[in-house]
Amino acid sequence: AVFLDRDGTIIEDPGFLRDPDQVRLLPGAATAIARLRKAGWRIVVVTNQSGIARGLITEAEYQVVAQTVEDLLTRQGTAIDASFHCPHHPEVTGACECRKPGTLHYRTAAAQFGVDLVASVWIGDRMTDLLPGRTLGGRSILVTTGVGASVAGQAKADGFDVVEDLAAAASMILDQPRD
Repeated sequence: AVFLDRDGTIIEDPGFLRDPDQVRLLPGAATAIARLRKAGWRIVVVTNQSGIARGLITEAEYQVVAQTVEDLLTRQGTAIDASFHCPHHPEVTGACECRKPGTLHYRTAAAQFGVDLVASVWIGDRMTDLLPGRTLGGRSILVTTGVGASVAGQAKADGFDVVEDLAAAASMILDQPRD
């Protein structure tokens, strides 16, 4: 599977997105997802949504935005296989297993789809998006969209691949043979 962060990786990240009219796919994101799906990769979105715990967005608002993302991808001729979100924040709800870099959602997706986590790829614009890949034995790629440019140096120093955007990450994955 390819595990994707949502905000700053697939869509623009205005912060605590609650208005579906503000959802904007990042350039090349839909095409990248389509290319990966065509090559046989499962596409699973995993996103931290601490705004829910903080009372900045409701669960219902999150769901409408998530559906809008899926609708936009469908209109572009592609789709995701599953989407998971963590509505918690440690300062409000305490620790949980589903908040990245926690691995609960990835293990759940692996069980649901029969995914080999070691052969999987994690893509996101934050270190917390990459660390689950390292924990579970897969490969992680930082995109410099979203806030990724601000952590690119750290990601490189930690041995992660760093690319411009989701399209470049998809090319990197597809240009290397799968085991």
